[in-house]
Amino acid sequence: MGTTISGIGVVDKTVYLLTALESGPMALGALVEETGIPRATAHRLLRALEQHGLVGRAGGAFLLGPALARMGSAALAASDLAESARPALEQLRDRTGESAQLYLRRGDVRVCVASLESPHSLRTIVPVGAHLPMDRGSAGAVLRDEDAARRRGWAQSVEEREAGVASVSAPVRGPGGPAKPGPVVAAVSVSGPLGRTTRTPGRLYAAAVVEAATAIEVALFGTGRSQVGTAPAGRAGAEVPAPATPRP
Repeated sequence: MGTTISGIGVVDKTVYLLTALESGPMALGALVEETGIPRATAHRLLRALEQHGLVGRAGGAFLLGPALARMGSAALAASDLAESARPALEQLRDRTGESAQLYLRRGDVRVCVASLESPHSLRTIVPVGAHLPMDRGSAGAVLRDEDAARRRGWAQSVEEREAGVASVSAPVRGPGGPAKPGPVVAAVSVSGPLGRTTRTPGRLYAAAVVEAATAIEVALFGTGRSQVGTAPAGRAGAEVPAPATPRP
């Protein structure tokens, strides 16, 4: 290890240590021999990485930490989900005529990882990468796995996050069983202005949104609707029963 790749030596040394640990747990001495980093420097960096959960310990050896696993899973999930979801989102947008989005939960916020805009001149626009609150909007209710959303299989919101806008969302779930739904991994949504969605958007769009979520589950896991709730039967644009009153 005689040269720096990034021009920032401490970053390069840190990456060398993490890369060395890809092969499995290693003692400090083995890491020093593998990377060429001075022992004191390697130990200081490893201790710092351990504080951030990027490195752990097993006996006297260092190993990759759980924070790296979470980061890797998040990166793969966002990329794979967005790619796998695109056909379903395109169909959802075309069926409803409204903008369609896919969200992932990131701590206390939800992040838009895919977004297709409505062809109407008056439409909702959510850019990819946008961070939105978890406590407002139908997608937030779905990602929080609220009881009502779980029972019904979808959620609706009216002017919770933005005046004049309503939305309907359904969960994309991981593998589960008929008696126990799988974990919520994403939320698929359709949103638009109240002039078209009305104040009961679930009546118009719930069936289409749930079908889109099912299609994404099939694309990702080979099976769909591993959840207890069911969507109302019907087509997008035709009213179907929506038992609960949307939140103002």
